[in-house]
Amino acid sequence: MEIKKLEKLTSNPTLNWGFNGYETDKIFSVSTIEIGNSFEFTIREKNQFYKKVWETNSEDIDNLNEIIEQGNSFGAFENNELVGWAICDFRKWNNSLFIENILIHEEFRGQNIGKLFIKNINRKARELQCRMVELEVQNTNYPAIKFYQKAGFAISGTNTKLYNNSTETALFMSFDVLI
Repeated sequence: MEIKKLEKLTSNPTLNWGFNGYETDKIFSVSTIEIGNSFEFTIREKNQFYKKVWETNSEDIDNLNEIIEQGNSFGAFENNELVGWAICDFRKWNNSLFIENILIHEEFRGQNIGKLFIKNINRKARELQCRMVELEVQNTNYPAIKFYQKAGFAISGTNTKLYNNSTETALFMSFDVLI
């Protein structure tokens, strides 16, 4: 397995990557309370089955290619075949590296590719002298949230209105970069 800089996608490799999405028996439930000028939210683990499937279409590939062109994204290659990606957007306005998308071929999940991506992303963030690495994840994506927490990310915010699906709440997570 080799992790290297991701170049422009000329096709949609995800068509052959198997199940794109996640399935879990736990989610994070997000509750909000607003009283006057005060706003609080709580996040707690909840036993609940949830399955999400998505397809990456040609418009998605075009949008991802715009970010890939910055040169801060990574691909995982097995025998020169792309089997995963970590697409990162350098955001000069707040001096951060934003993880836009991490996706790994179904057959290669659980083989530490995600850890290798995070290691390379943090190295790139230090090279760019970013103050943090950040991302957004659905509260229902329990496996991803636990993975990011184990990698050193902390929940730094929420948006209860970001998605059309009222079951899903956006959780923002970040990792301070040590330069």
